[in-house]
Amino acid sequence: MTFPDEKWEKLVEKRKRGDVLVAPSILSADFGILANEIKRCERAGADMLHIDVMDGHFVPNLTIGPPVVRSIRKATEIFFDVHLMIASPSMFVEPFHRAGADMLTFHVESGENIETAIEKCKKLGMKCGVSLNPPTAIETVFPFLEKVDMVLVMSVNPGFSGQSFMPEVVPKIRRVREKLAEIGRRDVLIEVDGGIKDTNAQMVIEAGADILVSGSYLFGGEMPERLKKLKTQH
Repeated sequence: MTFPDEKWEKLVEKRKRGDVLVAPSILSADFGILANEIKRCERAGADMLHIDVMDGHFVPNLTIGPPVVRSIRKATEIFFDVHLMIASPSMFVEPFHRAGADMLTFHVESGENIETAIEKCKKLGMKCGVSLNPPTAIETVFPFLEKVDMVLVMSVNPGFSGQSFMPEVVPKIRRVREKLAEIGRRDVLIEVDGGIKDTNAQMVIEAGADILVSGSYLFGGEMPERLKKLKTQH
């Protein structure tokens, strides 16, 4: 078994070499053949899997929980980037850790003490990130930049796959990149999620994104070809 730190270090090194990292969002996969869909992602060259967890409270949709993560962990060793769009994220740190998640990302809008959730992650040897929705001021994530491994900038309002990219979030990506450079945290990666495809990937990467999350675009066609397009838009 490869541990989260080892997997993450390899991903950071890839990015330092200039590779754009791509994380297919399994929310757009066929859940009837989920193990096969994951293998499809790996064969196409995915760097990690993005797993959206929604509770029907924080966002108006229900998706998956630790049992599904535990099941798909048996099918792959790829890095699991688990995005918690839930009202009480700190309650689920340990269950997702036991299920095989490598990273948990917490929303600043969840209403919880995010620092508590981050501390729980770190104690368990997991990587962690902080996320914000399009209407939220980018400055809300700044207090956490010294503590996290990743910042996730949402480029759609979370809840459902297949939404259109919101170009107004691009300045937020740029601002996070500037702030990370200012505090000397060049090792923190920036992820962008929502409506990502070949027509907007370049602007997102040029703004400072390291990881592109893509669901409908990747799963809706020839994944190797589409994934390659995302990786070469710079």
